[in-house]
Amino acid sequence: MRRTTRLAAVAAAGAALSVLAAGPASAGDPTVTDPHVVAHFDFAAGQQAENIALEPDGSADITWAFAHQVARVAKDGTTEVVATLPEVPGGSTPVGGPVALGIARAKDGTLYVTYATGTDKTGIWRIAPGGEPEQIGFGFPANAFPNGLALDEECGTLYAADTILGQVWSLPVTGGEPTVWATGTELEPTPEIPFAANGLKFHNGAVWVSNTARGTLLRIPVGPEPDRAAGPIETKATGLTFIDDFAFTGHGDTVLAALIMDHKVELVRPDGTHKTVLTKADGLDGPTSVAVHAKTVYVNSAAFFTQTDPDPNLLLAKISKNKL
Repeated sequence: MRRTTRLAAVAAAGAALSVLAAGPASAGDPTVTDPHVVAHFDFAAGQQAENIALEPDGSADITWAFAHQVARVAKDGTTEVVATLPEVPGGSTPVGGPVALGIARAKDGTLYVTYATGTDKTGIWRIAPGGEPEQIGFGFPANAFPNGLALDEECGTLYAADTILGQVWSLPVTGGEPTVWATGTELEPTPEIPFAANGLKFHNGAVWVSNTARGTLLRIPVGPEPDRAAGPIETKATGLTFIDDFAFTGHGDTVLAALIMDHKVELVRPDGTHKTVLTKADGLDGPTSVAVHAKTVYVNSAAFFTQTDPDPNLLLAKISKNKL
């Protein structure tokens, strides 16, 4: 089955999900304005824009899913490939072939990428500045699907959401075998939709995770040293239909979330209410991930579900300063 057909079938199965109404506007909401697409990518070449990590100059390091590459896109749209993960002959995943997914950046410029292949190449890969990709996370199960990725650099720990197994992995930044860090019904798929824990961010002493199947945004506190165990899972927002990745707008708990099937970005307030701030009319085509740098919002679109003229792209917008 073609990957677009397979994903569309899963989307149709989840059409019966209920959606909670967005809450009323708040005077504290940041505003998102001036959306514009700065770069278009080649769908046929596998350049589905999946995840984002930002450089200090505002350039975006983007994973191209089925090309299994990392591309660097300047704010003016200039694009260069900085790394290509190895081919995996015979590799297979629930979305088709091998896919490059999450990405995180260390302060020294080292990039970390999750790669799902259905083989022993599945894991977390490190890309040193100017270097070649090197696998540092080994021993994932054959059916693992490590997706969203975040780095707690202070404690030297990587966290990855597993979209198929419905859990969170942890791995020392030095590499090795992963540990199952968090489990629970809140992270798992549903009978109708097999794609669960997806986007992941480390924020204010907690791991935040989106669950695509359940349309939820979750917070998992990180416990104290020495084990830094996962605390109880908290549901922070619901009704986020087919949520993919997300990003915080600042130091507080306000979030921008990509809703891949609805071609929307939602602003999610700390109380869990939310409203739409970007749509397909702005240029979104199956948005997969969001990032925020200073007063700029970045949104990747992968165009996974577009049947005609798919347009994977990178969209930028302005965001007002806020304290939420």
